[in-house]
Amino acid sequence: MITVGEYLVHCLKEFGVDHIFGVPGDYVLDLMDVFVDSSIELVCTCNELNAGYAADAYARVKGLGAVCVTYGVGGFSLVNAVVGAYAERVPLVVISGAFDRSARRNHLLLHHTTGDYNLQYSILEKATVAAVILTDAEQAPHQIARTIAACLYYKRPVYIEIPRDLVNQPCTPIGIRLYDPVNLTDRDALTEAVEEAVTLLENSEKPVILAGVEFDRFHLQDKLLKLLDVTGYPIATTLLGKSCISEMHPRFIGTYVGAIGREYVTRRVETADRVLCLGAIMSDMNLGIFTAKLDPNKLINANSDQVKIKHHFYKPIFLGSFIDGLIDRLSHKPESALDIQPASYLKTLEYQPVPDRPLTNARFYERMNHFIAGEFFVISDTGDSIVATIDLLMPEETDFIGQAFYLSIGYSIPACLGVGKASPNTRPIVFVGDGAFQMTAVELSTIIRHQLNPIIFLINNDGYTIERVIKDNIYNDLQPWKYHQLPAVFGENTWSREVRTEGELEKALDTAIGNLDRVSLLEIHLDRFDCSKGLIRLGQALRSPRS
Repeated sequence: MITVGEYLVHCLKEFGVDHIFGVPGDYVLDLMDVFVDSSIELVCTCNELNAGYAADAYARVKGLGAVCVTYGVGGFSLVNAVVGAYAERVPLVVISGAFDRSARRNHLLLHHTTGDYNLQYSILEKATVAAVILTDAEQAPHQIARTIAACLYYKRPVYIEIPRDLVNQPCTPIGIRLYDPVNLTDRDALTEAVEEAVTLLENSEKPVILAGVEFDRFHLQDKLLKLLDVTGYPIATTLLGKSCISEMHPRFIGTYVGAIGREYVTRRVETADRVLCLGAIMSDMNLGIFTAKLDPNKLINANSDQVKIKHHFYKPIFLGSFIDGLIDRLSHKPESALDIQPASYLKTLEYQPVPDRPLTNARFYERMNHFIAGEFFVISDTGDSIVATIDLLMPEETDFIGQAFYLSIGYSIPACLGVGKASPNTRPIVFVGDGAFQMTAVELSTIIRHQLNPIIFLINNDGYTIERVIKDNIYNDLQPWKYHQLPAVFGENTWSREVRTEGELEKALDTAIGNLDRVSLLEIHLDRFDCSKGLIRLGQALRSPRS
C-alpha cells in the first residue's frame, strides 16, 4: 500500500509530468512534502496565477500539466489560468490542499474560507471537465484515476481537492483506464461523413485545408502531413493552431485570421470552392474578430468528436479516424491548379539593417523572421505581439504558443517558465508588450532562479497599444519602468540592453544568441502608435458596430 499523496504523484509521473508548479500554503504543505520527496520537481512561483500559466504552457508541450495550491486564497487566485486552459483545450490537473475533514463536519470558521466549504469546488467545477473532493482514502485512488482519465480524454482541466489529513493515509493503488477516442467512433456515421466529404472534395477545383489546434492536442500532426502528401492541397492554419506543422512546408501558405492576416492568405482561403477545416476552434480571434468570410456551404468542418458538412452533423467521430478515411479515399490534385504561394518566401526577403535608423515595428518583425531558426520555442503574449507574430515563420524544429482564443494579457512570462521546464533542449523566445509584462513581471525572478536562458523581447511602446487602436484614453497609460534594469534586480547572471536603432538591435542579437547560460532581455523602444498592420485592422474590426 502507498499513501494518497504518493498515489497522486505516481499517476502524474505515469503520464509524463516531471514538474509541478505551485505556491505553498498551510493546507497544502504536507502534500508538497510528498512532491519534494518524489521524482517530480516542485517549481514554486511568485503567485498562483503565474503557476497556472506556467503549468498551462507545460501541458501544451508535454501533453499534461499540473498545478498545486492551497485552499481559498490559492485556488481563487488560480481561476483565470484554469478558465484559459479550459477555453483552449489544455489538459491541466488542478490540485488544491484543503482543511482537515473534521473541520467540515464541525462547521468551523477557518482562515482562507468564507465558511462555505464547497465554494471553491463549486467555482472550479464550472471551469473543469471533472472535479472531485477526496473524502476517503480507499475511494481516493478511484476518484483520482477517473479524474485524470477525463483530463487526458477531453484535453481540458480537472480539479482534485485533498484534505490535509488525507494526504498521508494509506490506500490501495489502481491502474488508470484511459478512454480511446477511436473506439468511441460510430463507424456508420464515419462512413457516411467520409463519403460526403470525399465526393465534395474530389469535385472541387481549388480546395484548401485549414488546420487548428486539435492537431497539437491530440498528437495528429503525422496524419496531417500524410493527408498533405496524398492530396497535394495547400494548407493554412488558424492562429491558435500556428506551428502544428512546419511553416516552411512547401504547401503551407500562411496563418488565416480573416481580414487581419496577409491579403493572399485571406483571398486564397475565402475563394476556395471547398475548405477542409480540421481541428479548429472557430473563435472570434481565430476568425479575425469575425472578419472571416467562410461560406458554410463550402465548409467541411471536423473537430475532435464530430464532423459538420454544410448542415449535416455526424457524431461521435474522432478527428483522427476521419482523416484516415480521407487519406484512403482522396486523390492527388496537380499543384499547378491550386494557386499555392508558399509562405516560406518571407524568409527569402532581404533584410539589410541601417545602423542609425530608428527601429520600427515593421522592421523589427522583419528582422525576427530571419532570426527565428533552429530549436527555438516562440511564445507570444496577448496584444500587438500575437498579431505581429502571425507571419513569423516557424521552421520544423520551432514551436509556437500564444493564447489566441482566451487572450489573457500577461501569459507569456510565466509560460516561458513552463516551456523552459517542459522542453529543456529548446530555447524560449518571448515577445511581450510593456503592458503585458507589468502584469506578471515577477515571474522573471523564477526564470532566473531556475537558470533558464530565454531571449525576451520586451516591446516598450508606452502602454496598452492593443487598446489604443480600439479606443484611446488615459486608461491605456502606464507608469514607465526601466525594464532593462529589472533582470539585475531579480537576480545574478542576467544580461539586458535597450534598443532604439537597427544597429543596436544587431549588436544586441549577436550577444543574446551567445548567452546560453542566462536570461537575455532586450527592451525594444517603439512609438506608442507604431504597431502592426494586422493590429490596426483588428482595432477597426473591434470598433465596428455589430447587429
